[in-house]
Amino acid sequence: MLRPRPLFAYGTLQPGLAPAAIAALAARLRSAGEGRVRGVLYDLGPYPGVVLDPEAETWVFGTVLAVPDDSLLGELDRYEGPEFHRTETEALLTSGARLRCWIYEFRGNLRGAKIVVSGKWDGPLL
Repeated sequence: MLRPRPLFAYGTLQPGLAPAAIAALAARLRSAGEGRVRGVLYDLGPYPGVVLDPEAETWVFGTVLAVPDDSLLGELDRYEGPEFHRTETEALLTSGARLRCWIYEFRGNLRGAKIVVSGKWDGPLL
């Protein structure tokens, strides 16, 4: 098991998708594999937001990231801001294994947000 608890990233924290403002911090996180969580993914413009729902029939796809130490979590919390809440969830890895991990769940206003039907965010639409 990874220590500290890994982070499930579905947006700008995924490898190759970090904006310049967070690139140095994101580079300190290492991919531990691909996976998915149950919920709904929304396109919020420059970044996505997930609303978790363990009963959902839809999946959100992303990357499980190894967090080298807990001090990084505070930095990530500040980056994500007040609309995103770090919470625990269970990810299903491509290997079939299940893993408890952190995820940033969107708790802001979804008015006007579009659902990402594929469940996979590849960067902001230009």
